[in-house]
Amino acid sequence: MRHSYLEVTYRKGRPLAAYYYLPRKDGDKSSRTERAAGGLLVDYTADGRPIGIEIVSPAGLQLSELNSLLGRLGFAAVAREDLAPLVVA
Repeated sequence: MRHSYLEVTYRKGRPLAAYYYLPRKDGDKSSRTERAAGGLLVDYTADGRPIGIEIVSPAGLQLSELNSLLGRLGFAAVAREDLAPLVVA
């Protein structure tokens, strides 16, 4: 997978959990997970590459915290529109 994308799990029409997939190689698997600010968890491969960010509390996600983390990991920031599926109607 060459591009990042967001996957959201819903329950009763509300986002329950979300995962932001980062670019990865075929066959990459999570080997360890580290906590980050704002209730975010980062999954890493055995060789230390970040491959995804679990958003434990989608309703409380702060775009600035996610973008700060992405910057520290060496990835581009996301726009508010990219997180539109997390907005509860």
